[in-house]
Amino acid sequence: MILIADSGSTKTSWCLVDSGKKIVEFSTEGYNPCYVGEDYITRSLRGALPPCFSWDEVREVHFYGAGCYEEEFLIIRRGLQPVFPKARLFVAMDLLGSARALLGNKPGFAAILGTGTNSCLYDGVNVTHNIDSLGFLLGDEGSGGYIGKCIIRDYIREDMPVEIRRFFQNQYQLSGEELVHRIYMDKMPNRYCANFTRFLTMQCKENEYAVKLVAEAFRDFFKNIVCKYPGYESLTFNCIGSIGWVFQDILCEIVKEYNMKLGRIIREPMEGLVEYHSNNPNSI
Repeated sequence: MILIADSGSTKTSWCLVDSGKKIVEFSTEGYNPCYVGEDYITRSLRGALPPCFSWDEVREVHFYGAGCYEEEFLIIRRGLQPVFPKARLFVAMDLLGSARALLGNKPGFAAILGTGTNSCLYDGVNVTHNIDSLGFLLGDEGSGGYIGKCIIRDYIREDMPVEIRRFFQNQYQLSGEELVHRIYMDKMPNRYCANFTRFLTMQCKENEYAVKLVAEAFRDFFKNIVCKYPGYESLTFNCIGSIGWVFQDILCEIVKEYNMKLGRIIREPMEGLVEYHSNNPNSI
């Protein structure tokens, strides 16, 4: 049996697979090694595993995670090893998992638009070129964290239309000072800010303000990241993640605006990852 994990900063999706068939799927919190340590991962995962399986019999774990740069691999491995003592552990960035889920063994362009942002060129096996998104503080254009920051900024500076600002105020009951304090004090500020994207989907997703805000965030993603890939206009745009999925109508318009062909836009990579590892049993 192999266990596949797709971990963002907010949520980790898990799927236990045997002979290409799904045995069980479940979710835990996200395990971004930039924000959590190995002991935390072990404790959290032990408390979240479904009790109906002998998890120490898992022979392989393929963990694709946000923040899983090579220097952080050891944190994930040490967090997973006590939970799956007999398993070989393979850790990679969520970007590679997304590329494999979107493209399988075919080369192309893949992007993540979730709590954070990432993108790459992929040769059918590995990531060959990646323009750094620079993370929550310096970049992550187009992500939930980025859109959330824009919403909060507009609220504090009173740049929202009056009726939307009133709705925001009634919904969250937070002053500008409280919002700023929470962002700077929260352990995972990217996740905290990304939560405010739900505000745009409540009552005002079709509102001109909401559409313009999201469209500008996606334009920033293209201007600052996508357009820097050589020959990007000849590539097909493939995207994975909750933000790209929820706001895909707006995203599709921006893709056309930047003269890219539209490919697949999917919410989560697990289906594609199960298929990939079933077809490539020796992949790492």
